[in-house]
Amino acid sequence: MRPIRARRPLTSLLTAMAAVCLAVTAAPAAQAVPTGAEAAGKYIALGDSYAVAPGTRTYDDPNDACRRGPLSYPRLWAAQHTSYSFVEASCSGATAAEVKSRQVPQLSADATLVTVQAGGNDVGFVNVLQNCILTLDDKDCVAGVDAAKAAATGVLPGTLADTYAAIKGAAPGARVVVVGYPRLYKIGGSCGILGLSDTERSALNSAADVLDTVLAQQAANAGFTFLDPRPAFDPHTICSGNTTWVTSLEWDKLNESYHPNQAGHRDGYLPALNDITG
Repeated sequence: MRPIRARRPLTSLLTAMAAVCLAVTAAPAAQAVPTGAEAAGKYIALGDSYAVAPGTRTYDDPNDACRRGPLSYPRLWAAQHTSYSFVEASCSGATAAEVKSRQVPQLSADATLVTVQAGGNDVGFVNVLQNCILTLDDKDCVAGVDAAKAAATGVLPGTLADTYAAIKGAAPGARVVVVGYPRLYKIGGSCGILGLSDTERSALNSAADVLDTVLAQQAANAGFTFLDPRPAFDPHTICSGNTTWVTSLEWDKLNESYHPNQAGHRDGYLPALNDITG
C-alpha cells in the first residue's frame, strides 16, 4: 500500500501551478550582438519554459512572465559563441502554436541557427503533473498521463508540422535543432516510498518518451535535427542518487519545480547542443 499524501489547499496551489507555465506575454526578445567584427552567424532561440530560466533561480527580471535568465542553455551557447549575434524569442508557457504566432515573426532570413523547444504545454503536461501531485490514487495520475499521450500522438503532430514549416519559411538557410525533454525520475531509485509512487513516476517518464518520439519524427519530416536529452539526463534524474539536473517539487517555489536546473542547462543541454553545432 502506498503512503497517503497530505493534500494542499487547492485554490492557491492550482493558481500557482497555472502560473508556472501558462502565462505568456509578447515581451520583446532579449538580444546580444557581438561588437567589432561582423557576426559569423545569427542564432535565434524559440521555445517554452525549458528554453528559458525556470529551475535556474536566476532571472533578468523575476517579474517578467517570460522568465528569461542568463543560465539557460541558449544564453550559455551564445556566450560561448561570441562571434554570433543572438536573439532570444523563447518565453515561458509558450505552446507550439504560440511559438508560430508570437516567436517565429522574430526570425529573419539571415538566421544561421535556430533552436526550438515546444510541445509540452500543448499536451497539458502542467495539468498532468498537477493531477499526479494532488491525487491519492495511482490510476487517476495514469489516466491523466494517458490523455496527454493521446494528445501528443493525435493533435500535436499537425501543430508541430505547421510551426516547423513556418520556421523553415522565415529562416530558410538556418540549421534548425528541435530540442526534446528529459525524463523526470529514476524508477526504483533513492526516493523510496516518499512522494509519488513508482507507478506515477513511470507514467510521467512515459509521457516524456512519447513526446520526444513525436518531436523526433516531426523534426525528421521537416529536415531538422533532433536533440535528445534523455541519454545525458537519465543518470541525473530525480531519485537517481546522483547530482540532479531536474528540479523536484517544491511547494514554496512551484514556478521552479520540474525544470532543468543550472547543472541541467550547463552540463546537460549545452554540451548536447555543442555536439550538434560544433
